[in-house]
Amino acid sequence: MLQIYKKSNKSTITVDPELVYGSGYDFSDHWVHMANPTDKEIEFIAGATGVAEDMIKAALDEEERARVERDDDTGATLVVTDIPFTEEDENHYTYTTLPFGFIMTANTMITVCLEDTSLLDDMLSARFVKDLNLHKRTRFLIQLQYTISKKFLHYLKQIDRASQRVQNELEKSMKNAELIEMLDLEKSLVFISTSLRSNSVVLDKLPKMLKFFEEDEDLWEDVVIENKQAIEMSNIYRDILSGTMDAYASIISNNLNVVMKVLTSLTLLVAIPSMIGAFWGMNTGVPFEGESWGFWVVIGISVVVCLVAGIVLWKKRFLK
Repeated sequence: MLQIYKKSNKSTITVDPELVYGSGYDFSDHWVHMANPTDKEIEFIAGATGVAEDMIKAALDEEERARVERDDDTGATLVVTDIPFTEEDENHYTYTTLPFGFIMTANTMITVCLEDTSLLDDMLSARFVKDLNLHKRTRFLIQLQYTISKKFLHYLKQIDRASQRVQNELEKSMKNAELIEMLDLEKSLVFISTSLRSNSVVLDKLPKMLKFFEEDEDLWEDVVIENKQAIEMSNIYRDILSGTMDAYASIISNNLNVVMKVLTSLTLLVAIPSMIGAFWGMNTGVPFEGESWGFWVVIGISVVVCLVAGIVLWKKRFLK
């Protein structure tokens, strides 16, 4: 999917992609966003902007690492950072990360991602940053990185609320579904924590490769602070969730031991009447043989022995 934006007065307007094909359209001061683009779209944008196709395709690899590089031939700068992404899995959401590419040329900006995410809407709606600037490409990159950091924080809070909900459900009934969801959340935190650390390395390199204006310094400091806060939050949530999983694993194991203890005790009580009945069923002489009341005596002995054994097991807490 190809989306093109430009600044008109104080608003950002959309340019119909069909109007720019084969027309020699000038992409100066434009923002081109490509979500899972086709080969035709990649070829067209590469030819119209002078950006190498390999640079555009860099962010389309799910395993692409966060990095920043410059193409000396075209003068284009590529910044690849990870962004948070949600996937719906049956009755709950799982969180993962995707590479997001930002390409800056002398007069054009290109963003590339493998999926259509909500990050684009956040940028256009000025949810986290105001005064989206398409004329100053470095400022736009800083605003983009600030939005990504805020998005990570937003998803981390969602993960925390989801983990609290699952914990409440586990306290009522420990089912496999809740445990699997807890494992998915823990895995999500691992992905997010790893991506945030990779993004931090890229953020440290950007001031050395790009020229920041004086008015951008405050916003850049906010980006670094938000990213560090997201790293700390992800580490804290991951430690809490890991500890919670270990605690519930111990509880489940203990509950299983309690059930097995009770079942073993009940099996012992059931075995007592069978053992006594087997003694009086032997083909040898036994007490009360031939007496009409002998059956009830044997039953009484079984009941008394079972009661005594039950009292002993109860006092030893085997039936609790």
